Amino acid sequence: MKNFNLLTIGYLLLITISAFAQQTDKNRLSKIESDSLTIAYSKTTNIVFPYAIKSVDRGSQDILVQKAKGLENMLMIKAAQKGFFQTNLTVVTTDGKLYSFVLNYDEKSPQLNLTVNKIKPESQEIYFSSETGNEEDVQEYSKLAFYDKKKIRGEKESNYDIDFQLSGIYIRDNVMYYRIKVTNNSRINYDVDQLRFFIRDTKKVKRTASQEIEIIPIYILNDVAKIEGVAENTFVFALSKFTIPEKKHLAIQLMEKNGGRHVELHVKNKKLANVTVLPKL
Repeated sequence: MKNFNLLTIGYLLLITISAFAQQTDKNRLSKIESDSLTIAYSKTTNIVFPYAIKSVDRGSQDILVQKAKGLENMLMIKAAQKGFFQTNLTVVTTDGKLYSFVLNYDEKSPQLNLTVNKIKPESQEIYFSSETGNEEDVQEYSKLAFYDKKKIRGEKESNYDIDFQLSGIYIRDNVMYYRIKVTNNSRINYDVDQLRFFIRDTKKVKRTASQEIEIIPIYILNDVAKIEGVAENTFVFALSKFTIPEKKHLAIQLMEKNGGRHVELHVKNKKLANVTVLPKL
């Protein structure tokens, strides 16, 4: 009887250990569920996360994503191509959590607003960036960058009689200032639709997701909507300080509204070696 009891106890212990091991393996192999999200070409979908966004990875270039200006935990999404094939979006927040979305096209009834995992205190839903600095100082430093006589070479693209030139990179504290000159050599007015900054992969490996992170300006000096024919305009974009990782580049994209005269500049990290430190106000 004693041996039988020992055998029974040993059997029960073995079952308990086995069940625990299976549960552990199940936890290790647990899948990250993907949320289905419908987006449109003519409407913007907003996703609010409980923590600041650390990185964004889109599965297709048919999707446009950007963080809302001055906000750390709100992502704005829309289709860059009508009727795109189903793709995905991956977001990592500063608490280390991974979010995955399956994106589908629906022009008539897209989801416009989504709040995920509301686990933060209810008193605050939108989190503002603390790195923008004093707005008045940023404006004054932008003027210093505008009037500075130093110029960098080699950063110019020309297409459709439009010259697109990065003429200076400046820094003061945690803000960088990009001076960009756009010259319209044609007789047709150029209506500016977008002038945007992206960190992109230098080489796109076939059948892999492309990673693109948009850098939203803090402030824009001389932000005009139109460049007249045979005229020019110099912008200064104030951006939160950043560097360009290896195997990536900074893409500066100029797009024409209701037109096709689009121009894009690519800037590598070594160009940042020419950054000019602005004198303290």
